[in-house]
Amino acid sequence: ETNLIFSPDGKKLAFSASVEGKPGWYSVEFPDKLTPKLMSATVLNDARWTKASGSILGLSKGTPTKLENGEKETGFSFSVLHDRSRTGRFREGFNAAWLAMSEIWYDPAMGNKNWEEIRRKYVDAASKAQDERGLGEIIELMLGELNGSHLGFTPSMAETTEPETPRKREHPTAHLGARFDPSFLGPGLKIRDVLPESPSDKAKSRLKAGDIILSIDGQRVDPSMDLTQILNGPLDRDIQLTVERMKDQATEEIAISVRPISYGRIKPLLYEQWLENNRQMVERLSDGKLGYLHIQAMDESSFLEFEQQLYNVGYGKQGLVIDVRDNGGGSTTDHLLTSLTQPKHAITVPRGGGIGYPHDRMIYATWSKPIVVLCNQNSYSNAEIFSHAIKALGRGKLVGVQTAGGVVSTGAARINDIGVLRAPFRGWFSSRDGKDMELNGAEPDYILWPAPGELPAGIDKQLEKGVEVLLEEVQQVPALPKPKYATGHE
Repeated sequence: ETNLIFSPDGKKLAFSASVEGKPGWYSVEFPDKLTPKLMSATVLNDARWTKASGSILGLSKGTPTKLENGEKETGFSFSVLHDRSRTGRFREGFNAAWLAMSEIWYDPAMGNKNWEEIRRKYVDAASKAQDERGLGEIIELMLGELNGSHLGFTPSMAETTEPETPRKREHPTAHLGARFDPSFLGPGLKIRDVLPESPSDKAKSRLKAGDIILSIDGQRVDPSMDLTQILNGPLDRDIQLTVERMKDQATEEIAISVRPISYGRIKPLLYEQWLENNRQMVERLSDGKLGYLHIQAMDESSFLEFEQQLYNVGYGKQGLVIDVRDNGGGSTTDHLLTSLTQPKHAITVPRGGGIGYPHDRMIYATWSKPIVVLCNQNSYSNAEIFSHAIKALGRGKLVGVQTAGGVVSTGAARINDIGVLRAPFRGWFSSRDGKDMELNGAEPDYILWPAPGELPAGIDKQLEKGVEVLLEEVQQVPALPKPKYATGHE
């Protein structure tokens, strides 16, 4: 039930609902007539039940409407001609956005900028904007003066003139699901690896690392070519490949037909392959002592995945590499910290079992062993708060490069009828020194910038350093005391 309103005498309660499959406005009468009675199939917005009118007043599809005694419907449609000054509307819309930001932005000093002077700088240009898109661009220029994160303006676009743009590309670039060896000079394209579950990993179109694609749809290929000239086209087609493959110490040419997919569909496969490569690297470098997990975003689904991975990749491990590189943020830092910092106040031993702690007593899946956190310049917002927190709480070391420095809590504010303003209203400050996290990213304990070309080549010095640091940490963990029973034995 929604839109609950009482009659003026308080004896009836009206509400919108669907009863026995019939949507509408229903009422019950206290104290005895509690079976919902259909009053009207019309549900009014912003409804009021007034004593003076003896009716429910509200809007039906934007038209003022009266439901007499809550039942008889009368609409009052009207039209009004009015003159509107575009210059005046845009000027006042700009001023309203300026005023809203001056009252909402988390820093009352407005970044030590003269906010009134900034208004004067842009207001005349705003009033002369051609349309709401142009006005929005000027508002964003104003916001840019603050040099802050989480800022922006979305115009309503009611009167926006669509700019002339080049014709939208009709055919995307098809992806085969194979990646090529950049060091191979040709002729042909040498396959470095094939993504699992991709088109080139299917039984009838399987390619292998080391294969050389000599031609695509009959056209000879080599690494110097612009492959979009060949691969662009409908995705619902079969691409014919001529492939050179080693067999019994000799090469043979075979024909393979591949049904491609889009780059949008290949991205999750690339991500899963990246994860698997990182897990294998950590497993190899730590001789099986450490686990690895990546937190893709600070949202509920990623947190649930985090809990699952604590049991999966963390099982039997002495430490955990937690990666928040390229994490765009969200709001789950405190949930993650609850998992990673739950106090250890006791150990338990069930009859016939080992030392541990009952999971049903924990708020979330927890991890109390050593960790190291990887962060980079693409760790934003809540991922930065997490990185700051790990360092402030002394929970582990940070490895990577300084995070982006874009940390505020943001909301939204409607600006007249011209659009919506992003409204950062809450600042975040370090508990160690009080420093503003905005413009001050989390600084790692060990700073390593990847050289150009290293990551695509599978070289990840940040991950290697994280493993090195964490292996040192796990060696310093004291052993748990042995349980001593009241009867005196261990």
